Formats: sequence, structure tokens, C-alpha cells
Amino acid sequence: MTNKVTPRAVNAPTIATRAEVDAYVAAAMEAPTARLIFALDATASRQPAWDLACQLQAEMFREARGLSVQLVYYRGSDECKASHWVEHPSALAGFMERIQCRMGDTQIGRVLAHAKKQAEGAKVSALVFVGDAFEEDADRISRAADALGRLGVSAFMFQEGDDQDVKRVFQEIARRTRGAYGQFDAGAARQLGDLLRAVAVFAVGGIPALAARRDAGAVKLLEQIKRRRG
Repeated sequence: MTNKVTPRAVNAPTIATRAEVDAYVAAAMEAPTARLIFALDATASRQPAWDLACQLQAEMFREARGLSVQLVYYRGSDECKASHWVEHPSALAGFMERIQCRMGDTQIGRVLAHAKKQAEGAKVSALVFVGDAFEEDADRISRAADALGRLGVSAFMFQEGDDQDVKRVFQEIARRTRGAYGQFDAGAARQLGDLLRAVAVFAVGGIPALAARRDAGAVKLLEQIKRRRG
């Protein structure tokens, strides 16, 4: 997996007013500067959610211009791949539409390791992961999450369904990276769409930009991020 784009990083100034928030976000959105990894479980059970993600991924770009996105997915017995970094939804959609889900085990550890490698090369603002299962060693995953957190990459773990064991692991990854956890029901486009838009805004403008929003997805994520950052 190679890093194709290395945009310059933009550090948010200290922001005290809504006008300053708006000015900062507008400036940040002028050019692609923020990098977000969009990771998906593409094992057999995930085809409906994969199709949904294909429909919703463009919302991230529309909500937060100035965003460069890389798709990472795993499927089958040992396949975990990444796309190039892209700055337009059509490019990402074209890549996703060629992929069919296949039976296999989860490979979240490989996703975290890839995100770490990318962040070591150039700043990655956030990792989004969408999945419904976990079949790996929890202690190893916790260590991988710690390593990612030390690089300043916040993981946003979005779970389809309500499996409690999966929930605990996803929440722990989010906690260790100072990110957030969210849950959505099968076929719930609005729930997942709200969450993806909120993360895109965070990736470009940070906490100030997220705090300026009032939609349910942003409020839910902001509460968790603030709690984990003291």
C-alpha cells in the first residue's frame, strides 16, 4: 500500500467566536489538506452495507471540501487493500463499485497497521471504520490502537447491529485513539450518513468545526471526543 498524496497540514488557530470558526473552516476548505481513511469490512455479510456506503461516501466530500480520502477494505481469507488517495467522490465510487464482498474473517488489525503507516508518512486526521464483527485478538488490537493514537489519528468506529462483544472492542479502539463510537441499524442510510458527514467536518476543521454543527451525528461524536480529551 503506497502513499500517493502528501498534502500540507493545516493547524487550526485558537478559535473563540462563531465568526472565527466559520472563517477557519472556509479557509481550510479552499484546497485538499486533510486526509481521512475510510475503511470497510467487505466480508460476505456486508454486501448490503457496502452498497449503502457506496451511495453515502459522496456526502463526505460534499460536506467538507478540502478532503482527501483513501478507501481500505478487507475480504476473503487474506485480502486487505487500499485505493489511491482521491479528492473527488466519483473516483472513490468507481473503485468501490468494482468490489464484491466475499466470505472471510475480520482483519481490523491490518486496517489499524495500515493507518499507522500512512500517518507516519504524512498527517492523517481520522480513520473511519464501518463493520459488524470482530474475530481477532483484543489485546493485540488495543496495542495497535494505542500506536495509532500516539500519532494523533482519531478512529471513528461505526458498528452495524448491536452485538455487545463487537461494541466493547469498537468502543475501546475509539477510546484509545481519542475518537468516537457510533451504531447504526441495517439499511439506516440517514444514521450512517449523519455520522460520515460529521467525521468529514472534523477531519477538515477539527473540534471547532464539529462544534459549530447542530445535527445529531455531530452532537453525538462531539460529546465523546470532548470527554476523551478532557
